[in-house]
Amino acid sequence: MQLNTFSIAARCPRTGMLGVTVSTAVPAVGSLCPHVRPGVGAVTTQAWVNPYLGFQAIETLANGQDATQTLDAILEKDASRNLRQIGVVDARGMSASWTGADCTPWCGHVTGSGYAIQGNMLTGPEVIAEMERAFLASEASELAERLMLVLEAGQAVGGDKRGKQSAAILVFDTEEYPWVDLRVDEHHHPVSELRRIWSIYLQQLRPFLTGMPRKGLPAGPTPEAVTKMLLTPPPFRPGGGGSF
Repeated sequence: MQLNTFSIAARCPRTGMLGVTVSTAVPAVGSLCPHVRPGVGAVTTQAWVNPYLGFQAIETLANGQDATQTLDAILEKDASRNLRQIGVVDARGMSASWTGADCTPWCGHVTGSGYAIQGNMLTGPEVIAEMERAFLASEASELAERLMLVLEAGQAVGGDKRGKQSAAILVFDTEEYPWVDLRVDEHHHPVSELRRIWSIYLQQLRPFLTGMPRKGLPAGPTPEAVTKMLLTPPPFRPGGGGSF
């Protein structure tokens, strides 16, 4: 499947959180492109997507290779590397990206400390440029919010030249379960819908997650205020949503 896509893989230098956000004009992009492991790295694989490259990249990072070494290693074994686009960020913030010569134009990437931004079948290079600008301008925000801003910036200047259909954001902190895992699998305006869901997540799921069991710590009771909120029908909770 060809996922002509714009994405960012990134690391927060303050918290060490790792994440990927991505959007495309194909359904369910979040099921194939983002790969993240806490304390290891963040990877996105797209264009003529091969999810196994994402799995291999995460395992290679876990074995101690940095982002550049990892990218080189997985591409060396891929006979169709010129059809691939891959972004890698490791747990130290080193980054690497690859855009194969046969990816659909406009295509390209940019990397920096803690981020790899890439896209193909885009309206133009301004998509990548605006995504980078948004990431660098949002250092004070938490990683998931920065990723949302990056996706919105890319979409605002055109994004995927075929149109819009799906979007996803995946962020891990230190636990084996994700800190943020949100997907819009099919929608007329997936990035805007992802923003709406992110707002509800912050008001309804984030308070619950902050009380979840943590590695090496005893599980405590769910705070009474959180229990009360989650027993309330969704439309009447902070942020609304859902149905009654």
